[in-house]
Amino acid sequence: MDAETYIRSIIAKYALTGGRTAAATAAAEQVYEIIKVWAGDFLLGVTYSGSSAKGTAIRGLADVDLFISLKPETPGTLADIYNNLANYNGLKHLSPRRQNVSVGITYNDHSIDLVPGRKQAGNTTDHSLFRSKANTWTQTNVAQHISLIQNSGRLDEIRALKIWRSQHDLEFPSFYLELTVLDALHGKKSGAVSSNFVTVLEYLRDKFVAAVVIDPVNSNNKLSDELTFTEKKLIAQNAAECLKSSWEKTLW
Repeated sequence: MDAETYIRSIIAKYALTGGRTAAATAAAEQVYEIIKVWAGDFLLGVTYSGSSAKGTAIRGLADVDLFISLKPETPGTLADIYNNLANYNGLKHLSPRRQNVSVGITYNDHSIDLVPGRKQAGNTTDHSLFRSKANTWTQTNVAQHISLIQNSGRLDEIRALKIWRSQHDLEFPSFYLELTVLDALHGKKSGAVSSNFVTVLEYLRDKFVAAVVIDPVNSNNKLSDELTFTEKKLIAQNAAECLKSSWEKTLW
């Protein structure tokens, strides 16, 4: 089997057509009812976000990401909002897990990430999120993130790298990963997934550790700060090893 056929078969093996299964969608709808009670009158809406909305979802990772948009006048600090959600009695039976900007839960065997954000005042879709790992906040625009990745022409390469990340047990936040793929493949032709994936691995080996990655909708949000130097080096080392190895030991 040639490299292009092989990598496309791996992507097909793990990719979630439509972003999520019917069962995961049903689970998300039930969780939405819980979120409505938690947020009360301060809820603006709940939308699908993350990989399930961008078209880069992979089996075995979070089944659904739900972005919880709260009104600008929602009381408390962003940390208060995040902690209030994580400690909400209505979620206790769903094993809430504190992540970075999300609270992970499990509903009917489905992994769901809840991302609370307070909308900024005015005619904007910008939101403020709490970053628990750094104990700070950031401004971002989830809708623009989704549009950027959906229209990037690099969905297969992103899926392949997400599979690689999971199989090699690497810490690599998803949006940071997605933007890294776009940077690595800037100017490259679309369609040749296997050669493009090799290009991405070469970028990870040679340039990733020193590369600065900025949120395209907020120049003050440096996504490359989400990993430590040690975590970045581990990604680079794994990429270097895979470039010397077979496809079967790189992705399986």
